[in-house]
Amino acid sequence: MAWVKWALAAIAALAIPAAAQSPTQLQPTRTIAAVTPARAPAIAGSAAAHDLSKSDVDAWLDGYMPYALKAGGIPGAVVVVVKDGQPLTMRGFGYSDAKAGTAVDPEKTLFRPGSVSKLFTWTAVMQQVQAGKINLDADVNTYLDFKIPPYHGKPITVRNLMTHTPGFAETAKYLILYGKKAPVPLKQALLRSIPERIYEPGAMPAYSNFGASLAGYIVERVSGEPFEQYVQRHIFAPLGMNHSSFQQPLPANLDRLMSKAYKPDSIDPQPYEVIAMSPAGALASSGADMGKFMIAQLNNGGPLLNPATAQLMHQNANKPYSALPAMALGFYHEDRNGLNIVGHGGDTVFFHSDLHLLLDKNVGLYISMNSVGKNGGAHALREELLQEFLDRYYPAPNKDLPTASTAKAHGEAMAGHYVSSRAGGFNFLRLAALLGEAKASVDKDGYLVVDQITDPSNSPRKWREVGPWLWQEVNGADYLQAIPNGNGGIKMFSITPYAPIIEFLPAPASLNAGWILPVAGIALFIIFLAALGWPTTAIVRWRYGYKWDLAGRPLLFHRLTRVAAWLLVIVFVGWMAIFQVLNSDLSALDDGLDIWLRLLQLVLVGAIVGTLVAIWNAWTVTTSPGRHWFRTCWSILIALAAAFLVWLSLNVGLLTASLNY
Repeated sequence: MAWVKWALAAIAALAIPAAAQSPTQLQPTRTIAAVTPARAPAIAGSAAAHDLSKSDVDAWLDGYMPYALKAGGIPGAVVVVVKDGQPLTMRGFGYSDAKAGTAVDPEKTLFRPGSVSKLFTWTAVMQQVQAGKINLDADVNTYLDFKIPPYHGKPITVRNLMTHTPGFAETAKYLILYGKKAPVPLKQALLRSIPERIYEPGAMPAYSNFGASLAGYIVERVSGEPFEQYVQRHIFAPLGMNHSSFQQPLPANLDRLMSKAYKPDSIDPQPYEVIAMSPAGALASSGADMGKFMIAQLNNGGPLLNPATAQLMHQNANKPYSALPAMALGFYHEDRNGLNIVGHGGDTVFFHSDLHLLLDKNVGLYISMNSVGKNGGAHALREELLQEFLDRYYPAPNKDLPTASTAKAHGEAMAGHYVSSRAGGFNFLRLAALLGEAKASVDKDGYLVVDQITDPSNSPRKWREVGPWLWQEVNGADYLQAIPNGNGGIKMFSITPYAPIIEFLPAPASLNAGWILPVAGIALFIIFLAALGWPTTAIVRWRYGYKWDLAGRPLLFHRLTRVAAWLLVIVFVGWMAIFQVLNSDLSALDDGLDIWLRLLQLVLVGAIVGTLVAIWNAWTVTTSPGRHWFRTCWSILIALAAAFLVWLSLNVGLLTASLNY
């Protein structure tokens, strides 16, 4: 139905922009096959590696990037490769200003790397760890001037923040502003939207922008310097990153160098994105400057960290799955092709970026684009860029493992609906979780399929079990691993890119789209018929002079039941409108939306009262003498439909005391 499509579009928009960045594949992405060339299936044995030289990389990029950008409808991009402590190549492709025809300058043009900004925040934390001012295992309240209460008796530690295991729900309110506006101070941004706690600290990876921003505020507290100034003095200055800033709005000398941002299929520049929780995603930086940061990290911290601290930052810190990559401290591992790789992805509404460090090879790769492109083409482009780079310069033989004998049984155990561990609290974002659930199933060939995990052609990837609860991507490089719950079911599962920071959890019955959405569709159909049938039958009776036999209290109950149906219709249409607004303008995620949310909640309260009347009306009609079978059945159906929709509205957090979300 159209409303589901609109809602899903809005929910996707909530998840991507500003500080809500994630690794390349964190959000399921609908892509187009034309954006990137299809990757050939891996074959046994490995092709000869190309020499990682400037001439070869440039030739490869010249054959890859212009076509990919044009096919994806992306105006401009920057790509940087570093090797052995030096820039290997820095390339600008397309335009930083499409209307003016200004080419991307890799030395000077600034892009917004989104959540790659977090790597600077985590580096700042590790500098303070190195200085003895922060203890990774200390309660965060040690460093704060406000209190984060323990959850189930366990405090949050700085290490929890750096491994995305503090247990915070994700938040969306006050996510983003547009234009040349200064955000509120960091402390104010944190205090106005402290998220709910949904997991015990350390128990569940769940990517958290609030957690990263809290870490930035801790740096501010222990250093005595505002976060933006701290990064400028202690990271940018030592590295000579003269075209980088966390300041919002940008200083005038950098603002003129900032790439324009673009919506898909448009060359009209969009306004600057202002991120209140700046440590999570507010950086603006040139490709050359990002190359300097990669070189420092690859050089055991360079002038930023001593070797022991840098190695601690890069090594495994949390490994939920035995066969999938681990979380480091701030970086997440992206190990593949037999290589030890750490990195981070980042997305604002308009800019989309990835940074990868091949630690054993002293090589770094960075890409940033100034539009998401047609059908999310930027996501497919950067996913394929990394894998193509690795397959070209560090090819690995395909592990043609035999199919496990447990494939059928374990595939059946995996079948079902799953929600993301990165979830909102008890508010309308629960509706996002319901509409965005992943469905796992086994196809006719016996392969495991998860509908939200797709390839660049928008087809669900296929997985073949090659070990106990371990699946290999068919004609691909990734793995999927599940952890059984010991009772024949699944505790959680993830895939190679997601594993360190986001997990798929079995949907509880109260949030299982497998049964809720079909029943909701039927209930809405009944309620719409009841609502529209009221004026329709009234007009028919008036037109033909038909005198109705209802009067007194039965007539009152009948009318109030139809009022309840109309109120539920208003709730439905109202939320559809809210999603439409958010889909077109994420700056609506502020207190300006509150009045409309409260009005919808008042209508919902009226619908709840009306539903109680509808239930009483059904009882009255059912027990009245001389009852007509159709009127009896219809009154029961209306009462049941209304009761289900009220339950669903309450269950997905549409009626809450707080308007934080």
